[in-house]
Amino acid sequence: MKARFDQGAKVINTTNVNSFILVIGFWSLQVTAQTSNSETTPERAKKFQYQTDVIHVPGAYVDEPIRKEFSLQQGEQYLEQGSDAWTTQRKCVSCHTNGMYLLSRPELTPELGVPAREKRDFFIKELRKLEAMDREKQLSGILPTQIAYVAAGLAEWDQHVSRKLSPETDEALRFMLSVQSKDGSWGNADCWPPFESSNYHGATIAAQAIAAAPGWRENLQDPKLQASVARLHSFLKQTEPAHDYGKVLLLWTAASSPDLISAEQKQALIQMIREHQLPDGGWSIRSFATPEAWGRGNRAEKLRAEPEYDQKAGRWKKLSSDGHQTGLAILVLRESGVPANDPQIQKGVQWLLTHQRESGRWWTRSLNTDRWHFITYSGTFYPLLALKHCDVLPALKQTTAR
Repeated sequence: MKARFDQGAKVINTTNVNSFILVIGFWSLQVTAQTSNSETTPERAKKFQYQTDVIHVPGAYVDEPIRKEFSLQQGEQYLEQGSDAWTTQRKCVSCHTNGMYLLSRPELTPELGVPAREKRDFFIKELRKLEAMDREKQLSGILPTQIAYVAAGLAEWDQHVSRKLSPETDEALRFMLSVQSKDGSWGNADCWPPFESSNYHGATIAAQAIAAAPGWRENLQDPKLQASVARLHSFLKQTEPAHDYGKVLLLWTAASSPDLISAEQKQALIQMIREHQLPDGGWSIRSFATPEAWGRGNRAEKLRAEPEYDQKAGRWKKLSSDGHQTGLAILVLRESGVPANDPQIQKGVQWLLTHQRESGRWWTRSLNTDRWHFITYSGTFYPLLALKHCDVLPALKQTTAR
């Protein structure tokens, strides 16, 4: 499936190279409000999702207008500004923003060009800062998973940009394994789903980091490090994910570490994702876990209070497709071998191409609070990666990776 775009990265038409045609109609779409107040107010206009002296990314809201045409350029701008603003303002690696950036952006190098080297330099700086902390601090809170994100980002850079293992990535992976928990997982918070909510999530990031680093695991000679990798894989094989979202992460991790699951498990996980697809072609993150199952359940009250949740029945009475889960579902299905011309994949791609917002992001309502909705950041990277894996993403910048 190929897509042709003009210089502004807008959809003109789609051509199916496998003898089928995906027709995308751009029409006015009615958005169902998910918040009690969807009106634009002066107070809302002053709120920014990401902000510095020079960056002002508008707040994310369910009623943000949908673009009439898909724009890769607008999506790129949103992602670059979000990462730059977070790094400048917060000066740390977060799972949901600049951690997500270096984990995902290198793979889009053929379409968007080589990421700014300063992004990698910041991760190396953070690596040094984390290494300098005392041992007790390194093992506290979310820091072990943060360390895994640093290693994974550097590994993805090596895989997609430099195309060779760097000394810094080797250093980061060894450091990452040094903060591994005894059970084989990585310490994480349990209060900010879907990222900062479980040691299981941290383990999948660590496994992806090891798999991404060119030749690292294959050439690993240190028996202690080999044992740590084996303990990680044993944890993922033996630990039952807390919910279907965790099962999606397992399937995704198994795409680069196939020995984690059997062929039968793989097909069952693929079928599970298929069954979550909504009639409009998208997926909703809220259908992948009960309100109590996220983290330690401290977001359950917020989720049960949403108007789409039926308190008496104890289930969602109405679900809305979102960018995070739709992009992730398609991406994981494709990496698991489901072909791009699969009818469910095609329907999901159509949803993505017709639901991008004016800011360049895709809407996803936060599981945590209704203030920031930082999940729209991964909810933009996942759709772009999904479209790439379905061969419908244009090259915005013709750049050779180096």
